[in-house]
Amino acid sequence: MDFDLTPDEERFRDEVRAFNAEHLPSVAERRKLGPGFLVQWWRLIRERRWVGFQWPKDCGGSGGSIMEQYVLKQEMLAAEAPALGRDYTGLGWVGPAIIQFGNDEQKKRYLPDILDSESAWCTGYSEPNIGSDLAGLQCRAVCDGDDYVVNGQKVWISLAHVGTGIYTMVRTKPDAPKHEGISCLLIDLKSPGIEVRPIESFPGDHFAHLYNEVSFRNVRVPAANRVGEDGQGWDIICSALQNERSGIAEVNRHHKALDRLIKLARNARIGGKPALGNGNLRRKLASFDARIEAARLNGLRNLTQQVHHQNRDSDASINKLHNCNLLVEMSETGMELLGGGSPYVGDTEASVYRGKWQIGALGWPTTVIGGGTANIQKNIIAERMLGLPKD
Repeated sequence: MDFDLTPDEERFRDEVRAFNAEHLPSVAERRKLGPGFLVQWWRLIRERRWVGFQWPKDCGGSGGSIMEQYVLKQEMLAAEAPALGRDYTGLGWVGPAIIQFGNDEQKKRYLPDILDSESAWCTGYSEPNIGSDLAGLQCRAVCDGDDYVVNGQKVWISLAHVGTGIYTMVRTKPDAPKHEGISCLLIDLKSPGIEVRPIESFPGDHFAHLYNEVSFRNVRVPAANRVGEDGQGWDIICSALQNERSGIAEVNRHHKALDRLIKLARNARIGGKPALGNGNLRRKLASFDARIEAARLNGLRNLTQQVHHQNRDSDASINKLHNCNLLVEMSETGMELLGGGSPYVGDTEASVYRGKWQIGALGWPTTVIGGGTANIQKNIIAERMLGLPKD
């Protein structure tokens, strides 16, 4: 691995830092400015083509390199900047799928709204009774003239209640092998026959309405809204999930969380004694630090492989598994420290942390299941990387 940036990459890093110094207020100031700041922020970074930064220029992006995108994200994370665009799903999966598998008309129709933060896509993969076996999905789409007629149900669909469209996988070839009978449709969530129902989650009000069930009853979708060929959905699924599991951006978040965890520990008590005097806790904090560094180095290894076009799809499963375990375990440690009985702990910024200790500890299903369960990641690592038999 080469840890040094080229002169051009160094100049780009300086450009990002100068931009943040000029246009990015402190977190406290941003809270005072309210939603208007986000609208202004998205406009400014869109003008610089930093939204969809690595997308090709003819698709509205900057055509940036992998390393420049890494630099951009690292600098934005270090500055605690807002997201690089509003439509997280559109930028992460829908747009890349259209760029890779879609046609020119779809690019003209959908990509500008994603880049301009005008759309809000959600992803329709999971279904009742199929668990993590996406290839077993049963939501049907039957061709009827120039339309598909969709019937079925999707579940655990994040933010569908505020979405503009759902990027979903449906079965169009029921007699084909299960991996070959899936197609990708882009469906307007205002289409007649769609019902969105909330799923309340136990972490409380913060997650009270993140997830939804989405039902399709004779929903007509133009065949022009199919991305790729009929039956090409599995290839699109695999491409999208690699984006979701890459995980390198999580390292900066882990470092910030560990800093807050250490500050929390300085003011907490275990068994009536200062928490940092507890050997088990010190070893746990040291372990977190070592594991974060391992995640950073593994991410850089994968980044190096991408730069040289040598990356393996299954490598992303290591990052996903490692990062989700770290987040949950650090959050649980934060909750243990908050339960130490010290009234001072509850008044510190590190303890409040905008409720993230509680969210991370109680909301573990989101972290562990999203993008593929831990057991699925272990199977991928075992079979595709270690060469172990399936049985």
